Amino acid sequence: MSKLNIYAAALVLALLLLIISLGLVFTGNIADSGPLLIAFFCLLAFGFKGYESLNGFVFTAIIFAGVVLALYYPQYFVSIGDVKLTILITPLIQLIMFGMGTSMSVKDFGAVIKSPKGVFVGVSAQLGIMPIMGFILAKFSGFPPEIAAGIVLIGCSPSGVASNVMAYLAKANLALSITITSIATLIAPFVTPLLMKVFAGEFIEIDVLTMMWSIVKMILLPIGAGLLVNHLLKEKMDSFRKILPFISMFGIWAIILVITAAGRDNLLEMGALLMVLVLIHNLFGYFLGYWYAKLLKLNDQDARTIALEVGMQNGGLASGIANSLGKIATMGLAPAVFGPLMNISGSILASYWHKRPTDDAGNTISETEKR
Repeated sequence: MSKLNIYAAALVLALLLLIISLGLVFTGNIADSGPLLIAFFCLLAFGFKGYESLNGFVFTAIIFAGVVLALYYPQYFVSIGDVKLTILITPLIQLIMFGMGTSMSVKDFGAVIKSPKGVFVGVSAQLGIMPIMGFILAKFSGFPPEIAAGIVLIGCSPSGVASNVMAYLAKANLALSITITSIATLIAPFVTPLLMKVFAGEFIEIDVLTMMWSIVKMILLPIGAGLLVNHLLKEKMDSFRKILPFISMFGIWAIILVITAAGRDNLLEMGALLMVLVLIHNLFGYFLGYWYAKLLKLNDQDARTIALEVGMQNGGLASGIANSLGKIATMGLAPAVFGPLMNISGSILASYWHKRPTDDAGNTISETEKR
C-alpha cells in the first residue's frame, strides 16, 4: 500500500469512528464514545499529514484529541497525588518564550526602522481592536464575572508564534509578522495589565503590579535568557532550533490539556456559547485587522499579515496569566477554547490567501493577471 493510500485509509477509518461515536452519543452512551472520539482525532491528524492542503490542520486535530482526552478523563490531568498539574503551566510558557528568544536577535528589530508604519499599525490594531471586542462580548455574554474576564484577557494578550506560522502559509509579510509579535510580546508585561484594568475591572479585581510581575516572569526573563544564549552560542543553537517547533507545540498541547481538565465542569456547562463568542472574537479580529490596515493605506500583503496578528492571540500566555491569578478553571477557559478555534480559522484563512498570491508591490494578483 502506498503512503497516500495509508493516509486516505486513515481518513476513511476516522470518518467511520466519528459516525459510530456520534451514534453512541445520540443513543445516550456518551461515556463509551470517548475512546472512539480520541482515536478519531488522532487518525484525522495522521490522515491530514499526507495531504499538503490539509497539513496545516494536523496540530489542530492533535489539540482536539487532547481536549477530548481531558474532558472524558480529567482525573488524570488535574493532579498527581497532592500536586496540581496547573503548576506546569508557567514553566511551559517560559520554555516556549525561551525558545522564541533563542530564535531572535537585535537585528530582527531593524524592521521597526525599515517599516515603522506597518509595525505601528499592527501593534495598535492588536492592542486596540481585540480588547474592545473582548469587553463587548464579555459584557453581553451573561457569564459569571471570572469567565467573562477570560474573554477580555484573550483580547488584551499579544499574538503568538501561531500567527507567524499562518503568515508564512498565507504568503503574507513574514518579517512584519515576526516583528509585530515580538514587539507586542515585549510590551505585554506593561500594556496587558493596564488594558485588563480598563476593560476587565468591572468583572474582577485587577492588581496591575502583581499582573505585571507575573508577565515579566513569563515573558521578559525567558526571552531575555534566550537572546543571551543565542548571542553567546549562536553557532551551536542550530540543532536546538530544529526541535523548537515541536517543543512549542507540545507545550501548547499540554497547557490546553491541563486547563480543560481543571475547568471541565464549567466548560461542559457553558462550552457551546463560549465557543460561539470566542469564534466571533477571533473572526472579527481578522476582519477588522485587515480593513484597519487597508484604511491606513497598507498593501494587501501587509493587511493580511495584520489581520492574522490581530485575530490570533497568545492563548498560552493568557492561560498563564489566569493561572498566576489562581483562576485557571474560570478565567482560563476562554483562552483554552480560543487556541484550537483560532488554529482552525487561521489555517482556513491562510489556505485561502495562499491560493491568491500578491505581486512584488504586495497587492493581490487578479485571476486575469494569473492567466
